[in-house]
Parts: sequence; C-alpha cells; structure tokens
Amino acid sequence: MTLEALATQGQTTVYDSLAASIGPKIREIRKAYIKESFAGFQQTEHRLETVANIHGIEFINDSRSTTINGTWFAMESTLRPLIWIAGGVDNGNDFTTLRHLVRNNVKGIICLGLDNSRIHEAFDELDLPMLDVVKMVDAVQAAYYLGARGDVVLLSPACASFDLFENFEERGIAFRNAVKNL
Repeated sequence: MTLEALATQGQTTVYDSLAASIGPKIREIRKAYIKESFAGFQQTEHRLETVANIHGIEFINDSRSTTINGTWFAMESTLRPLIWIAGGVDNGNDFTTLRHLVRNNVKGIICLGLDNSRIHEAFDELDLPMLDVVKMVDAVQAAYYLGARGDVVLLSPACASFDLFENFEERGIAFRNAVKNL
C-alpha cells in the first residue's frame, strides 16, 4: 500500500498504520482487507481533523492535543509551513521541547488564552510573528491573514482549555465555526 492511499496523511499515521497492521497480519487476514480499512479510516473529531481548505490554506482542528506530545505529533505530521494556534491552561509543559519543530515548520504563533507567558518564554527568541488573543474568532482570523497558499493553520494548543472553554470539544467546535465564518 502506498502512503498516499492512507485516509489520513503524516508520519504519525504511518507509525499508527504499521503498528495496527501487525495483529491482522499475524491472524493472516488478507492484505486487501487491511488496505481497505486503512484507506477508509474516518478521522476522529478534534484530532488532526481537517476543517476546511480556504484559498489554499488548510485548517486543522487538533483541539484534543492538550499536551506537548500530542502537539509534537501534530506538528511532525504536517510537512507544510504552519501557523500554530496554541495556549490555554498550562499543565506545566516544557514548550522548549517543541523548539526544533517550531523553528523549522512554524511561520507564526497565535497564542489563545489568558496567560501565554510560558509560550512566549519558549519561542520569543525565534523571532516569529506572535500574537495574543482571547477569542477563537480572532485567532482564526489572524492565522488566516498570516497564512498563504500551501500553509496549514493548526489548532494544537498543548494546553488544557479551561481558561476560555468548558472543554477541548467546545474549543474545537469554536475553531470549526470560526473557520466556516471566514
């Protein structure tokens, strides 16, 4: 099976698909059935969910990523330039572990939350455009204006949502609605 035939793209999907194929291979399930299941996989809401492609800018809802690890996988799976929407209630994360990915893949950071000081501490020295906002609609609009054809706007907060939202689902729905209203 080619990588392009997978229902979702990215390095993380390749890892997940390889791991998920071990069991069926051991059970001697036909390759055709395995390929069909990988090609038809449905995206999970709020986890690398493509919301829209507007003027060549892809908007991805990864609101479920409330940790550094989740955001690392989201960034690593996107090979195009990113405008990253991050922030919320910090869980004591070490944002500097993302510095290499941010340096190489991110062209701007939109900080969504009431206290973004730790995000600024980790990334201000990279001299990227950074903007602080407290409304999702403002985050999406700023990311859209910063983006260009071929870019990805990635909501992958690496933080809990409780400063502005009831939960990560509400945050993801607010992102979807803001994108649809562009």
